[in-house]
Amino acid sequence: MEKAVHQNTKIFILLKGLLFSYIVTAFIILILSFLMLKLDLSSLVISGGINFVYIISAFVGGFFVGKKTEQKKFLWGLIMGVFYFIVVMLISLFLNRVTPLSLGSYFTVFIISSLSGMLGGMIS
Repeated sequence: MEKAVHQNTKIFILLKGLLFSYIVTAFIILILSFLMLKLDLSSLVISGGINFVYIISAFVGGFFVGKKTEQKKFLWGLIMGVFYFIVVMLISLFLNRVTPLSLGSYFTVFIISSLSGMLGGMIS
């Protein structure tokens, strides 16, 4: 019974970390969109900004989850990064009416999110 409750709390910690990551994502995308409005940014800068959003958000979520869990922080950070990627890509596929990204782009974002979450968990 106690083990089930302990696992249940880790799932809630993971969900809180995801929520925190998406709040950070929304905030940084809001700043990026404001900069796009006021400045004439190139597509290279915008692409770099989006990758920055992935890195920072997954890192912050992994850091949060790593702080809350006492053992295997890197693993929980990695799990956080993977779930962050899954939710972002599902939302992207639902909302994207044009052709989807290439498989290489998805793989790159998966690696970025996973490793950033794991790094956040390791540093926490």
